[in-house]
This record gives sequence, C-alpha cells and structure tokens, in this order.
Amino acid sequence: MVTPAAKREAVAHLQALLDVSERRACRVIAADRTSVRYRSRRGADGDLREKLCALAQERRRFGYRRLHILLRRDGVLINRKKTQRLYREEGLTVRRRKGRNRAVGTRTRPPVLALPNQCWSLDFVHDQLATGRRFRVLNIVDDVTRECLAAVPDTSISGKRVVRELTDLIAKRGKPGMIVSDNGTELTSNAVLAWCGEAHIEWHYTAPGKPTQNAFVESFNGRMRDELLNETLFMSMGHAREKMTAWADDYNTGRPHSSLGYATPAAFAAQLNKQWPASLRPTGSAAQAIAYPALVRDNDAEALIATG
Repeated sequence: MVTPAAKREAVAHLQALLDVSERRACRVIAADRTSVRYRSRRGADGDLREKLCALAQERRRFGYRRLHILLRRDGVLINRKKTQRLYREEGLTVRRRKGRNRAVGTRTRPPVLALPNQCWSLDFVHDQLATGRRFRVLNIVDDVTRECLAAVPDTSISGKRVVRELTDLIAKRGKPGMIVSDNGTELTSNAVLAWCGEAHIEWHYTAPGKPTQNAFVESFNGRMRDELLNETLFMSMGHAREKMTAWADDYNTGRPHSSLGYATPAAFAAQLNKQWPASLRPTGSAAQAIAYPALVRDNDAEALIATG
C-alpha cells in the first residue's frame, strides 16, 4: 500500500470488515486522514478519452507521443503528461516485442548532404497472403527525409525488376547520389551491376550480416511490419498492393516521425527544399553532412583473456 488510492481502499476495507472508526483504521495502516477523505475534483474527460481510444484503435501500434501529436492536429490542446496519464488509465499501452542483439561498429560510408534525393536505401520484407502464398515487398526509402519512395509487393522480384522499379522512380523523382543495400542476390545481380555503370550511380553494399549498417530502411521495415503487415490479413496480391499504397501515402503525409521532430516526412522534405533551393545548395566543404564515417572495428577478432 503505497499510493493514496490503495490506502483509501484499505481503510474502507477495515471499516467494513472490523467495524472500526476511520481514525483507528488510518492509525493501523499509517495513513493520513486528509488523504483518505480527499475527493478528486478532476473532470472525467469522457469525450477526450473516447477520442483517444478511437485514435488508438485506428493506430494500434502508436504510443502516447504520436497520439498526442494527432490530438493536437485535431485541435485538442492538452498537456503531454495528461495524454500519457489518460493513455495509461485506458490500458492502451502498446505491447513491446522482444528486441534483438545489435551489431557493434559500422562499415565506412561517405557523408551525404542534408537534402532530399541524396541517398536511397533498399531492402526486402516478407509476408504471406491469407491463402498461405508467400510474397515479398521491395522497400525504397530516402535516408534524409525518411520518405517511403516505393513499396513494391510481388510474389517474385528479380534483379531486372529492381532495375525497372528504380528506373521508373528516377524518371519521377530524379537520380540519387547514392544507393545503399545489403548483399542479396537480387541486388548484386549482373542486371543491377550493369545498370549502375550505365546510370553512373554509386551503389554502396553493407557488410554481410550487419543489417544495422542499413539502419534507415531496416527501421522502416520494422514500422511496416508492426503497423501494417502484422495488423492486416491480405486476401490477394491486389488487396496487398492497395493496402500498401495507402499505408505508404499515410506514412509520408500523415504519420508523425519522431526522428524528424514529429513532422511528417513529406513536410520535412518540403522544409529542406525551401531552406536549400537548387541554385543555393552548398557544395564541397560547405555542405552540411548528416552522417560521417564511423571507425571501422574488427568485430570478429577473438577476445584476449588475461590469465595469471
């Protein structure tokens, strides 16, 4: 019995069970009578609780911080701590999944400008239809703005398909300064290597078995898995494409991103473009870098244990 609410319940229990006075019951459990007699004047906040529960039901994997941002967008101006209290009292806490071991150290990677279209990351994520047929999704993310540039689901995606999707994306958005991916067979195929040489695009491969070196798209994959793939039962490939297109659009234009100050990726990209117009973008040593090469560490070396 630590909280005042627990002590009030204990006093009421003693009075009902043993038929003792309030003064005697408070003395037995060392409770302050003023705390026992206190009655809260705080409002029930019924409408606010309903709105918060509705948002939490719609965004089942959002925590109280993102839900607080969405409430403020709807004109509900309350303190963040109140949002957290109501979120906890309504039992809306998101179940945390068990984490995994993190790789130590990174592979050397050149810095990029803090501008859109400077570095893209590619990776695949897998799922299955209601019929049990498996499919995969090619995700392409802008590392600077965190925008989802493409989410392409299909039962089979070859190196030639990757090249075709990148070509179509470049025709709409422009050529990136660098592309980062792992060493998957589709991404190291002859089709991809030949296309890089023809398009004059630098392709950076991460070290084998080190997904944290491609952290931006890996983080995006986790959000897609948590908020879409684990929450949706796909009936067909057409249904999967429709849902993923809608989710990617919401991710770019509606979902607040914590690493961007809870702005949306699209709004953050527009702000960057406004700060650095094409004619005024810095080059050389004046360029603002968002990532610098970290020290290369030998993670496979055996530990030397001193014995005496």
